[in-house]
Amino acid sequence: ALMYEDIALSSGFSFAHFLFYGGLGFIIFGNGFFKPNISSMVGQLYPKNDTRLDSAMTIFYMGINLGAMIAPLVAGGLGDTGCPADFKWGFLAAGMGMIISLITFEVLKNKYIVTPDGIPVGLPPSQQQAASLEDGEEPINPSKISAKSIAGLLALFGGLFFLFKQILEFDLTGAFLFATAIVAPIFVITDSSLTKVERQRIGVIYICAAFVIFFWSAFEQAGASLTFFADEQTDRNLGNWEMPASFFQSFNAAFIVIFAPIMAWLWGFLGRKNVEPASPYKQSIGLFLLALGYLYIAFGVKGVDPETKVSMMLLVGLYWLHTIGELALSPIGLSMVVKLSPVRFTSLLMGIWFLAIATSNKLVGVLGSYYPEEQKKEQIAEINLDKFSPEWNREKVTGVGALAVWDVAFSEVRKEKLKVNVADVTISSQEESDIDNIKINRILKENKVFNDTTAKAKEKKQKDCAIAEDALLFAYGTSADKNKFYIVTGEEGDKTAVVQEWNLAPEKPYFFGIKVESLYNFFMIFVFLAGVASVILFFLSKLLIKMMNGVR
Repeated sequence: ALMYEDIALSSGFSFAHFLFYGGLGFIIFGNGFFKPNISSMVGQLYPKNDTRLDSAMTIFYMGINLGAMIAPLVAGGLGDTGCPADFKWGFLAAGMGMIISLITFEVLKNKYIVTPDGIPVGLPPSQQQAASLEDGEEPINPSKISAKSIAGLLALFGGLFFLFKQILEFDLTGAFLFATAIVAPIFVITDSSLTKVERQRIGVIYICAAFVIFFWSAFEQAGASLTFFADEQTDRNLGNWEMPASFFQSFNAAFIVIFAPIMAWLWGFLGRKNVEPASPYKQSIGLFLLALGYLYIAFGVKGVDPETKVSMMLLVGLYWLHTIGELALSPIGLSMVVKLSPVRFTSLLMGIWFLAIATSNKLVGVLGSYYPEEQKKEQIAEINLDKFSPEWNREKVTGVGALAVWDVAFSEVRKEKLKVNVADVTISSQEESDIDNIKINRILKENKVFNDTTAKAKEKKQKDCAIAEDALLFAYGTSADKNKFYIVTGEEGDKTAVVQEWNLAPEKPYFFGIKVESLYNFFMIFVFLAGVASVILFFLSKLLIKMMNGVR
């Protein structure tokens, strides 16, 4: 797409956009076909009720994460050069890798991807079943669902979509996702060809999938709030080198590669001793370790001032506990779906399992919104410095000069129809400055050192201003209620400046009536969610094992 970015269609929609969204569409559909089926094929490599399947899925899971660890280094190394056009080489590398994988699969599949009896796996359900039937064994009826049932399910989907979109005011993606997450399981469980035992086993998959939502909605904070924490409040210095916050994303994959063989050996060892926990118990252990990870970091930041950076070992310890929890839950869940699913529904039920994970990823953003923000900054206008009187020059703009700058700046704000009441804003002069109320951070941008002024409100303080360094010229002021700080900034020699608004007192959200005003409160949300889910699943496990009808 980047190669054709200058080509435009007559409608104004660029050819690059067409290629970009088309490529995303193929990736989405391709992954939808690939991910559920590859997991179910691994399950078919072993005889029914083989105790080694959990260990096999764990090793398979390690392979996935080995690729997840290497792929960003190859694709990112080729594409992330600082030049946007070079990203095409990263995409090209990913595409070539998939082509090589496909060729490898086609050449070797009939030799290695076979059942213990030598039958190729991954055949259509009817052929797979016919090939694996023992002498005298009757084939199971194919899937049956009436047109009336399909019409009812479509009507239910429409009703749920309307409920989520119009009444609960979810966005389009959320409404579609949650409606599908309800209708798809009903579609399978109402199939008339299912026996009582099959329905009970599918019910176990559904119940465990519901708990998986709690796990992943907390676990995937790694790509959201935990990255903010790594960037803003973690001491990432190792000698003279500061580790980029994004590097913490590799810890999980690296821990999986290291510890997956150990977990696979553990399950095999316990299986040989006939004391291996059943799948629901293993998943409850995974949820417990997730809660323990958040409890570890919650107590690590309890009482710590927001301006204080904590040891990176807090995040390292959290990711280690979460990884062990993931290994106790995720590959075990894949194995459980394979073991409990009727052959004709294995891929579909694997898709429903991943649908639960997709639902949890939608909740990641909802829960991440509780992350406590100390301040919020927004650029609200850009102004022309030529309009200033006196001229914008080397001298600090104070006194009468500040008034002139302020008046012109907010004239520009009013012109942009932004909601700022100038009458409610007072400016401060150099003589009234209180440096304790302002934190001056130096940032490197385009090989030049600039100054980024951030403000922190202090109780009953009336003076909110600072003296900028020579490179930065500015005027500043606060709202009458002291909750807003405004600053007009520009670099010497520039012809434009910007007006920033700082929210000094952002609203603190409430979670079940508890005000989330610190990182400790925020992390305890996940301790509560994962911990409660772990306990409930643990006590449900005895019933679930009974519903599994002999499958462990």
